[in-house]
Amino acid sequence: MRSCAGPTGHPGLHVAATCVALTGATLPRNPLEPSGAAAGLATVEGGVVVVGGVETGVPRGAVVEAVAAVEGAVTWEWAPPAEIGAELEHAPSSAHERRPVATTRVRRRDSGTDAHHSRGALAPVVVGFAAVMMLLLASCGGSHPASAPHRITRVAPSTTSTVPSAIATTVPTTVATTVPTTVPPTVPIKTTTPPPTAPHPVTPTTAPPLLVTRLVGVGSATQVIAVSASSYGQTVATLTAFQEDATGWRQVFGPWQADIGYAGFAPPGQKREGDGRTPSGSFGFAFFFGVLADPGVQFPFRPITGSNIVWDDDPSSPLYNQWVDTTVSNAGTAPEPMDVSAYDYGAVIAYNMSPTVPGAGSAIFLHVSDGGPTVGCVSLPTSELLAVLRWLSPAAQPRIIMGTAATIAP
Repeated sequence: MRSCAGPTGHPGLHVAATCVALTGATLPRNPLEPSGAAAGLATVEGGVVVVGGVETGVPRGAVVEAVAAVEGAVTWEWAPPAEIGAELEHAPSSAHERRPVATTRVRRRDSGTDAHHSRGALAPVVVGFAAVMMLLLASCGGSHPASAPHRITRVAPSTTSTVPSAIATTVPTTVATTVPTTVPPTVPIKTTTPPPTAPHPVTPTTAPPLLVTRLVGVGSATQVIAVSASSYGQTVATLTAFQEDATGWRQVFGPWQADIGYAGFAPPGQKREGDGRTPSGSFGFAFFFGVLADPGVQFPFRPITGSNIVWDDDPSSPLYNQWVDTTVSNAGTAPEPMDVSAYDYGAVIAYNMSPTVPGAGSAIFLHVSDGGPTVGCVSLPTSELLAVLRWLSPAAQPRIIMGTAATIAP
């Protein structure tokens, strides 16, 4: 479908008694532009449009919608309505109808203001005039015969149809299109790692003092063997060895299990010959002996050469509580034989020797254990016994302190 005046300037087309809407073409601008502000409407009076004294050809039977002249410009636009489906014909009936029609867009001129307006800026004006034109152009419905020429004359403005001369035409054309392109950096999730839990301060526990520091009867000794039982009557005791040096006392051996008399410990001063008890108290060492060869001890060592070596345990004998070689001396009644496995290695505990008290007890040794209680001595397994015998030194004035725990370390 083409407009009444073609955009190329060819003669316009028309359909008799059909209304054409003004929308896509603009009438020639120069003849219609008055020098000042113009306002008014166009009427149909015979086929021409008269604006400011200038006539412009209009196809017969067409309807013209006049647009108010705003601040010095008169603009005319038309186009066939969408519903027109009939074939358009050339209308050569008037020389004015073949006048080229300009296709320029709406233009607005005024002094000191914007040089151009968009088509959308005039939309309010067109709508305003459309309402008024409906009254004037009622004849476009086909009531006028096609042969009756009509003439359009300019109508003076009236109070009922005057279009306001000042129309707000400023339309914001700038659309904020700036889209932030910078993606905010990923905010790292800060994971707070709790600081390592400081270990609870451990209150240094003061180690209990060594048993040797509480023993009774240490004297000037720098080597001490402690043999203690939990109570009287116990046949098993604990043996621990200590030595003192420049840094103080230190534990050397034990705690080891030791066997004592079959009747346990005797209270201090109550040991008696043949009672099966081990004496309590602090004692030194006289000499070492053994059925076997000297194992490398520091004390004087006496070998047991045979059955002739005995220990005199007769309280009435002048050699009571002594080592006796029967090939040289006479021992008392029923001396104790030394040529036995329990005495493979041993040390003489200097009990009841200086002075010797008849009947107070005799033959108190530290010797090899046979796996059971003794008749009054202290015994250890061979390996442990040898370690102790080799460690003991006469220069250290060693002491062996024996008895119940409450007796030797009150």
